[in-house]
Order: sequence, then structure tokens, then C-alpha cells
Amino acid sequence: MKLNNEGLKSKAAWEELGYVLPGFDRDKMIENTKKAPLWIHFGAGNIFRAFQANVVQNLLNDGVLDRGLTVCEGYDYEIIDRMYTPHDNLSILATFMASGKIQKTVVGSIAESLTLDSDNKASYDRLKEIFSCDSLQMASFTITEKGYSLVNGKGEMLPSVSADLKNGPERCESYLGKVVSLLYTRFLAGAKPIAFVSMDNCSHNGDKLYAAVNAFAKEWEKKGLVKSGFFAYINDEQKVSFPWSMIDKITPRPDKSVEELLKKDGIEEAEPVVTSKNTYVAPFVNAEECEYLVIEDKFPNGRPALEKGGIMFTDKETVDKVEKMKVCTCLNPLHTALAVFGCLLGYTLISKEMQDPILNKMVRTIGYTEGLPVVVNPGIMSPKQFIDDVVEKRIPNPFMPDAPQRIATDTSQKLPIRFGETVKAYARSSELSVSSLKLIPLVYAGWIRYIMAIDDNGKKFELSSDPMLPEVCPLVADIKLGDGKDAVAKIEPILKNSKIWGVDLYEVGLADTVANYFLELIAGTGAVEATLKKYVM
Repeated sequence: MKLNNEGLKSKAAWEELGYVLPGFDRDKMIENTKKAPLWIHFGAGNIFRAFQANVVQNLLNDGVLDRGLTVCEGYDYEIIDRMYTPHDNLSILATFMASGKIQKTVVGSIAESLTLDSDNKASYDRLKEIFSCDSLQMASFTITEKGYSLVNGKGEMLPSVSADLKNGPERCESYLGKVVSLLYTRFLAGAKPIAFVSMDNCSHNGDKLYAAVNAFAKEWEKKGLVKSGFFAYINDEQKVSFPWSMIDKITPRPDKSVEELLKKDGIEEAEPVVTSKNTYVAPFVNAEECEYLVIEDKFPNGRPALEKGGIMFTDKETVDKVEKMKVCTCLNPLHTALAVFGCLLGYTLISKEMQDPILNKMVRTIGYTEGLPVVVNPGIMSPKQFIDDVVEKRIPNPFMPDAPQRIATDTSQKLPIRFGETVKAYARSSELSVSSLKLIPLVYAGWIRYIMAIDDNGKKFELSSDPMLPEVCPLVADIKLGDGKDAVAKIEPILKNSKIWGVDLYEVGLADTVANYFLELIAGTGAVEATLKKYVM
């Protein structure tokens, strides 16, 4: 059995093996989409295939939509050439249920796949044709937060961006330069309206996309490289909008167990490929069952009825509240707590940590007891229900191979938001007291213990990358397990660094608590587990 149009003709064989197939006339869908495209998506990776493409498939199955998606890949063209094209734009979604079952779906909602390659005339001409269509309502993006930046890590403008700003919209080199050149095509076709929707997992993502697009439009018009009015078109929300969104769904790299399952089912060519840009891509995507996408409802050319597929539409303020709920209370802090202590206790899987009654209770206490009293309630979803899903379905899911070592990356950059906002809310409250917080300061102490790079058995381990390590690691380098109060003086510069915590620990009255916890955590081998047990259970 092959995953392509010809292979799907053996419908009964697929269904007998438990696969859910597209329940619509795919040929007609492709014809309709090419004739009058509604939605083009940039970024052909796993999150798109597991989430947006599956939502559209469900709406096609239900007859809500008669057109599917066009996808465009702008970073790694081999994803299209080596995975989408050979499989006729079909993919298999393996949904890992918390119950232990795997739901297998053949997703066929993608009508057309293209590369954002200005050297590929056929593909680029087709993109220009799509952007000239009256019917096009939305261009969405999952290109990672880094994808919206016009500068490198040192703040220097990327050479490709610099060249595009100088040369104008013809034959752009940079990803965003090409995207803006396509938007210029739409402007030339009659300044037609469209929504540019970032669906990347970063704060105020619509603003990041707008800033990049606006920079190109402003510079090009200033230099006379585009017709007058393009800059005004970009800045007219009745013409081009940049809604905020919040997305949440875990889609790890293709898992070997899924590959083996497909091979057992007789699916040919199920092996992943690694592209020359080191992208790991397979004919299948594995993902958790939970998913959330909340979008600011600002679409100047209308939009598909995606709310019927579970996507939520609301105002900008509510999107912001949903994001803060997730990042500051209901998910990200729990992940970070597990990451810090998971590394210290030798865990390699987050799901395994949730089988430890102490760690399980720790994240529940941080979420329900310490976080919920000050949660930013968005109104369109229940914060408690969100935490319920996190602790019952998501992080305990044995099929989601997420590691504490991965989540521990850049922890110093995460602490101010993931915990600092809760501490600030307690400090502002007339009814709550910062001194009542027990486990959030324990996580703070746990992170200082973590940067010693010595686990609870006294063995060295490798720290995950973090830009603050060169500054903080020397401060704990001489601290040894069993050291006494002298260790507190050594970590005082860390305790005083409000850049790490988001608050002044001394000012809010947590510095002594964190310091005392730290002393208990370094008392000797086994002290991390003993301290957790003492304060959590």
C-alpha cells in the first residue's frame, strides 16, 4: 500500500486497518481550490500538517468547506520535493491519545504545494496568480519566531534582507522579502484585502509579522522601488490585517514507533528523510490529541467558518489573555518545574516524571493552588479545564517523547514570565500574600541548584543551552554538596538579579525563602528528592 492517489483507491484495505480516509471528493476539492483559493499557508512543517490541515479536512468532510489549502514552503524546499510531491500532498496523522490508543488519519485537505523559490518560475508565477485572486482571504504562517526577524543574534541585518531592501520586490532573496513581494502583487492587482495571520507560538505574533512586512514596504516606497500607496495599503486594516493568535499543540519529530506501526500495516516508503538542511520529515506526523488555536477576528476579505472546526475567534485583548493564561499559569510554568527537577533527578521523559507522585503533586500544586488564584481568565475557555487537560492528558501522555532537557533550554529567559507574573500578581493583591507561595520559590531554588550541573546522585550532567549560563555558572562553580550557609553569599548576585526572576526577590520577600530552600537542596546526595518530598507531600 502506498500513500498516494493511486494507493488510496484501495479504500477498503486502508479502512480495514483502522485508517480514517478523506470523506469528500478530493479531485473536486483540488479543482475548486486551484480555481478560487481561500487560504494559503507558509510553513509546511509538522504543526501545519497535524493541526490546520486536519481542521480543514474535518470541515471538508462535514461539507462546511468545498475548498482546501495551498501550502508554501519557504525555508527547506526539499520538504515539498521529497515528501509532499511523491505522496500527492497526502499525509498520515497519528494522534496519540492519553488512553494509549493511536488514531490514524489520512489527511487530504492540501490541494496544492509550492516552494517560495524565486528561481522556480513555475512555482513563483503560480504564487503570484494566487495572490492576485479575489477569493484569497488569508495567508497564515508557521515559520517560527526567528522567521520574522530581519536581524541575526547580534542585531545585524541579515545579508539577504539587506539586499532585498536595496533592490526591491523583484527576485527577492529573503523569506519575508519574497512574502512581501507577493503582497505587492496583490496590491498591483487592485489593492485587494487579505489577512496575514501568524500562527506561530510567540507572544503578539501578529505584531512581529506586521513589523517585518512594514519595514519592507516603507523602505521600498521610500526608495521608489514600488508604486506609491503600497505602504498605506499595508497600514490600512480594512485592506491588510495582522491578527494576533495563540496556538498550542505538541507535534514532536516523527517517532520510530509510528514508522514501525505503518510498516506493520503494509504502508510502503514510511521512512522519514533528513534533508540537506537537516529537516527531519516523514510521510506521517505524530501529535497529541489536545489542540488550541485562538485568533483575533480581523479578516478584511472574510474568512472560512473555521470556528466549526474548533478554532476560536475573538478580540485582541482576549487572545492576549489566553496566551497569558497558558504561558504564566496553566502550562508553561508546569513544564519548566518538571524540566528543572527532571534534569536533577535523572529523568529523560516528561511523561515518566508524571508517574512520580511527588513531581505529579508538585505541578498540580503550582497550577491549581498557586497559579489559579491569580490566573488571567480569558472567558472563552476555563483555566481550570486547561490545567485539567495538561495534567491529565498532555504531560502524562507516554506517547509524547518530550524531554526535560529540551524544555530546560533558555530557562533564565522563561522564569520572569512563567513565574514572575504570578509573583507580581500576589504582590499586588490585597487578599493574597507572597509569603504563602511555597513551590514557586522552590522552583527558583531548584534552578540555582540545576546550574551547578550536578545531579541528585552527585554526578555531573550537561546543562541545556541558556544565554545566562556564562554569567551565573561561575557563581556556583565552587559550591559543593554539603556546603553550609557560606553558599548563600555566593548565590546572592543571582538572588539580586531581577532580570532572571522578573521581580526583586528581596523586595517581594522571597530571597530568604529561596536561599533556605537552596541550602536544603545542596545538603548532600539525595537532598533534591528529600526536599521535594518535605515541601510537596
